[in-house]
Amino acid sequence: MSGRERNLDLGVIGNSEVAALIDTDATVVWACLPRLDGDPVFCALLDSDRDPGTQGQFAIELVDCADVTQRYLRNTAILETTMSDGHGNRLRIVDFCPRFRARGRIFRPAMIIRMIEPVAGRPMVRIRVRPRFEHGELAAEVVRGSHHVAYRGRSLGFRITTNCSLSAITSEAPCVVDRPLALILGPDEAVEVSPQALAADFLDKTRGYWDDWVRGLAIPFEWQDAVIRAAISLKLCTYEDTGAVLAALTTSVPESPGSGRNWDYRYCWLRDSYFVIQALNRLGATRTMEGYLQFIDRIVASCGDRDIAPLYAVSGEREVTERIVPALRGYRGMGPVRIGNHAWLQRQHDVYGAIVLASAHSFFDERLTHLGDAVQFGQLECMGERALAVHDQPDAGPWEFRGFERVHTFSAAMCWAGVDRLARIARRLGLDARASHWHGHAGKLREYILQHAWSDSRQAFTGSYGNGDLDATALLLPELGLVDATDPRFLSTLALIGHELKHGDWLYRYRHRDDFGHPETAFTICAFWYVNALAMAGRRDEAREHFERLLARRTRLGLLSEDIDPKSGEWWGNFPQTYSLVGIVNSAIRLSRSWEEAL
Repeated sequence: MSGRERNLDLGVIGNSEVAALIDTDATVVWACLPRLDGDPVFCALLDSDRDPGTQGQFAIELVDCADVTQRYLRNTAILETTMSDGHGNRLRIVDFCPRFRARGRIFRPAMIIRMIEPVAGRPMVRIRVRPRFEHGELAAEVVRGSHHVAYRGRSLGFRITTNCSLSAITSEAPCVVDRPLALILGPDEAVEVSPQALAADFLDKTRGYWDDWVRGLAIPFEWQDAVIRAAISLKLCTYEDTGAVLAALTTSVPESPGSGRNWDYRYCWLRDSYFVIQALNRLGATRTMEGYLQFIDRIVASCGDRDIAPLYAVSGEREVTERIVPALRGYRGMGPVRIGNHAWLQRQHDVYGAIVLASAHSFFDERLTHLGDAVQFGQLECMGERALAVHDQPDAGPWEFRGFERVHTFSAAMCWAGVDRLARIARRLGLDARASHWHGHAGKLREYILQHAWSDSRQAFTGSYGNGDLDATALLLPELGLVDATDPRFLSTLALIGHELKHGDWLYRYRHRDDFGHPETAFTICAFWYVNALAMAGRRDEAREHFERLLARRTRLGLLSEDIDPKSGEWWGNFPQTYSLVGIVNSAIRLSRSWEEAL
């Protein structure tokens, strides 16, 4: 695929340690090592204009390729690409990251396996392995071994162990595929067994793992394929070592062409993560939720007197200093490419509610290994006190405005939700005095928010107090429980949002000017919020029809990005976006017929 044709019609493979994005021509265009937020050793996605001779890619090219089809093996994160040339030759490429249970724990090495199998004739392939190190700055030192090729930078290296001709790999000369080949990309360490046998064994075990994982999901009757693909993709965006949930696997794919809205999303936003964990928990993926609860427990325990940051590195570090990487030109040449995210320094008051909302599961969900107790509740009360202190104070809001602060309705609503859930948790624990304390505060806070967020002139709940600008986050007020979906005030808000923020089937976050001008693309998750709001307001048939139209706009492989151009239908923003995939899960659960109705 040439640089000018680069797009987000990508497949994702991973194992909750590493991940890779693969384009329609079976080229790995994005992969970070040694973990999900590491150095993008394959960075062609953000370096499309670079001289092809130095581009960061891992390609398997069929000579004279005439046709390509691609699919996931059913209910797995294993990607299969089939290529045919114009002479009747055909081959299959299977890509995956090993993940399975071994010796009582999950085996998930920093490894990418690519298997090439001849299907018909004698196909010829050209293998190009061209990593870059130091965020695109440094070409690899290539060292050939007896059965491997090592690629090394200053502080990071890996090797490809293979039964393929090493000369064919290092010279990028075409070679005939007359037997199954395996390319095992992993740490720069010896692999003591046959690469082909190891790859086949790992493939079988990985397929078995995903089959078992999917069988454990409590999926709705309708739209099962869409929900399963979303759930698997959400799992791939978690870093299992710490329990962190990434907003996306990429950095700096612009929200719209040439906008400069290029952000690094390979971090754990507490707000986004709550919605991801909530969706996975609804599907029965409780182990992922338990991992995330441990992640936020560590954050709460270590914050001391400091405010909670909106986002954290996947390892739990608070500081993720933002800088521009000059060596990478950007998606389609649209820089800048940023590493880190300045938003960690912002005030985003919704984080206190997000922590309590996520943690509440540990007090109510009997499936969990460890249930919350009075000690954990005492720690959460500190989050409630912070929510009470800041609910009416300006912040950067859920969209992380960099040029101004306001008292944002969503931030205040999340503060209320945290206080409200503390009252429920206290009742669950039999702490009557604390339940009364938090219930009283929740009632006062609710009345305050509904009064100040409502605009008589707009007849709607607005995005911030004393301001007439609409914001799609108002669609979440019934989800949080702040207001009933049939309340006339919410119905009026829903109607106005549909009139002013909706464009076709998609919704803008807001339409007012921000730090970079007016938004040019719709924010994917907002359309699913709108669908849910329709359903909650009693317009279920309309919601179902709208939801099915949204599903039809997914990528070939059933994935979603952060943003979409509502006019052209082109995807923009970081990919795959967990927030967007959550929309599929939540809407399907809400709208599906029950199994009893359908069978």
